[in-house]
Amino acid sequence: MKLSVIFINHNSRKGLKLALNTLLSGSAGIEYEVIVVDNGSTDRSLEMLAFEFPSVRIISIATHEGVSRAYNKAINSAKGRYVLLLSPYMLASADSLKKLVFFMDQHALVSGASARIVNYKGDYLSESKHSLNKGWAAFLKLIGMGSYFPRSISAYKRGDWVEEFETSEVDVLHEDCMLLRRSAIDRTGPFDERFRHYGHNIDLSCRLRLNGFKTYYYSKTYIIQLPGRTVSKFSWEYISQFYGAMFIFAAKYLFKLPVINVETIGEILPSSYEIE
Repeated sequence: MKLSVIFINHNSRKGLKLALNTLLSGSAGIEYEVIVVDNGSTDRSLEMLAFEFPSVRIISIATHEGVSRAYNKAINSAKGRYVLLLSPYMLASADSLKKLVFFMDQHALVSGASARIVNYKGDYLSESKHSLNKGWAAFLKLIGMGSYFPRSISAYKRGDWVEEFETSEVDVLHEDCMLLRRSAIDRTGPFDERFRHYGHNIDLSCRLRLNGFKTYYYSKTYIIQLPGRTVSKFSWEYISQFYGAMFIFAAKYLFKLPVINVETIGEILPSSYEIE
């Protein structure tokens, strides 16, 4: 099988329903499966999935174990050569799948790709290309690892129209839209399950690059992000998980800084500002 599309659901029934309807409404031109890991939902998500989407494979977890562990369970059971990890609040068309997979087929060194993301109003979200927020950027500079994430931390960060439509290498794949090559995951290992809710994409992207792979932002298709459930930044859940992920990352890398020995291969696609 070519592709496995994976959603992690935790009380996101309305968003998941819309995401699945959008995804399954057209023909992708490729063979793919859809897996939903229900992470201890209490909003009748399982009943909705069983009744409205009988073709979707469901993995049910009784308690909320975090996204890393849920993703690993789905990846272990996935049959595709590629796995696409999507948030329930991401609307991806079947045509988007086809374009992303074609890009990966053409470039064997690319282990993962994120797509151009726009909000429900059609506005480009720059974080789809630069996935480090200000907190993580400041933290990585503080512990001396800023040079390992130059495209996300340095003055490379721009917000102009040209950048939106440039397919280019990135340091970190977007946490809500990651297309991963299964053989690369087998080589580097799955998600580190200590990163329960935050930092899992940063850690995995770092390990992929340390193993000689490339991670890219692909601009030739787009995915729509819906407004999702907000978490208060002053809640203990957020503080413990967000800053706890930073502590885990520092403990993992700080005392033995990795060395990235990857030859540059230049621009993987010619610059083109055509909207497709």
